[in-house]
Amino acid sequence: MKHIIILGDGMADWPVKSLGGKTLLQSAKTPYMDKLARMGRVGRLKTVADGFHPGSEVANMSVLGYNLPKVYEGRGPLEAASIGVDLKPGEMAMRCNIICIEGDNIKNHSAGHITTEEADVLVKYLQEQLGDERVRFYTGVQYRHLLVIKGGDKRIDCTPPHDVPLKPFRPLLVKPFASVDKVTSEQGDKGDSGLVDKVTSERGDKGDSGLVDKVTSEQGDKEDSGADAAQLLVNSSTETLLTLPPLTPQQTADLINDLIMRSQRLLQNHPINQKRMAEGKDPANSIWPWSPGYRPQMERLSDKFPQVKRGAVISAVDLINGIGYYAGLRRLTVEGATGLYDTNYENKVAAALDALKTDDFVYLHIEASDEAGHEGDISLKTLTIENLDSRAVGPVYEAVKNWDEPVAIAVLPDHPTPCELRTHTNEPVPFFIWYPGIEPDEVQTFDEVAACNGSYGLMKEDEFINEFMRE
Repeated sequence: MKHIIILGDGMADWPVKSLGGKTLLQSAKTPYMDKLARMGRVGRLKTVADGFHPGSEVANMSVLGYNLPKVYEGRGPLEAASIGVDLKPGEMAMRCNIICIEGDNIKNHSAGHITTEEADVLVKYLQEQLGDERVRFYTGVQYRHLLVIKGGDKRIDCTPPHDVPLKPFRPLLVKPFASVDKVTSEQGDKGDSGLVDKVTSERGDKGDSGLVDKVTSEQGDKEDSGADAAQLLVNSSTETLLTLPPLTPQQTADLINDLIMRSQRLLQNHPINQKRMAEGKDPANSIWPWSPGYRPQMERLSDKFPQVKRGAVISAVDLINGIGYYAGLRRLTVEGATGLYDTNYENKVAAALDALKTDDFVYLHIEASDEAGHEGDISLKTLTIENLDSRAVGPVYEAVKNWDEPVAIAVLPDHPTPCELRTHTNEPVPFFIWYPGIEPDEVQTFDEVAACNGSYGLMKEDEFINEFMRE
C-alpha cells in the first residue's frame, strides 16, 4: 500500500461568532473531506508536545512521529537544510526575517511581503557589511532568510516577529535564558526545560532538549513560502571553528542584538527601500533572527518504516522541506507553488500523483490556510479550505481510488491558526484516514467537533503515523 498525507497548514480554527458559532471547517463547503471522513475513520492528534511552542516545525515533526524532546533543534537548522547549508558542529542556525519597523514598533514580520529578488539584494548587502568569519547571512525566499553564527549558544530567548505585530521591538530583543547564568565549563548546560545536556566545549550537534523559550500557546510560528529548486549542500568551512571560541548565551544575545541595530542603520536608506517607499510599500528596514538550533539528529522515515523505500515532500515552505531532507524524502519543486492562497494546487497535485507512481510515501503540504489565519481573514481562510478540498483532496482521491495498488490517504492540519488570534495554538487537530476496505466509524463530517467522536480517539506522539503506516 502507498501512502499520502495531505497537510492543510493551520486549517483548524476556533468557533466564529459571525459563522453562528461554527468553526471554518464546519462552515466551509468540503464535500470530499466529508466523504472521506464518512468512508474512513476519524480522530484527533496532539501535535504540540507538552512544553513546546505550537510552531509548524514542531507540529509537522509530530505528524511524522518524531520524538521532539530527543530531536528538536528549532526552525533555523531545518531551513538551513532546505536552502542547502550544511551545518557543521558548533554552528548555530537561526531563521532571519527581514521585517518592517515603523517608529519603535514592529509593523509587520514580512516587510510587506517583500519579493525574493528584492530581499536577495538586501541579504547580500548585509553579508558584505556585517558578515565575517563568525557571522554569515544566506538568502532564502521572500522575507525568510538564514543567519548562521559559528560558536553561537542557542540558550537564548527569541521572539517570533509574527507574534508581536505593532509591539515595540526593543523590549523584545534577544536575551539569555536566566537559568544558564551559573553554568560552569565542567557542568552540563541546563536550559529552561530542566533537562541537562552534556554540552562539550566544541558545542557539537547536540544542544539542549529543544524545549521552548518561554513561549505560550498564544505564540507560534507563521508558515512561510519555500526555497527554489533543491541545490547541492553548501559546505561551511570548519577551520575557523578551531580558532573561534564558543560564545556564552549573553555574548550570543549581544551579538544578535548588535546585528539587528546595525542592520537598521544599513537598510534605512538602501535603494531597494527608497524604491519601495516611493511605491507606497513597506520598507524592509531590519533583520529579526529567531528560533536558533544546531544540526538535528533525525532518523530517516525509511528506518522506522522499511516499506518506505522512496518518498517525497512537496511544499513551498523551507522548514517543511528541511524536515523532509532529514526524513530522507526527496524534495519536489513545483512551478507556481507560492505558499499563499494563490498557490498552484493543480501542479502540486500533479507532482504528488506522479510521485505516487514510483514512491511509497508522499507528504503534500499546503500553506494557504495558515497564511489566511495569520491575516485574520475569515473569508479568505474559508476559501483556502474549500480550495484544499476541491483542488487537492478531491483530485487525489479521484485519481487513486481505483489504482491496482491501494493508496491510503490522511488529511489533517498541523495546528490551529485561529483568525481571531492570528497565530498558532496547541489544541489537538482533527484527522481522518481512508484506504480501500477500511471499516468506517460513525463520523459523518470532517471538522474539529465531529472528530471528538471519531474511533481513533485522541492520539499523541507517534501513534498517528504508526496507525497510518500500518499494513
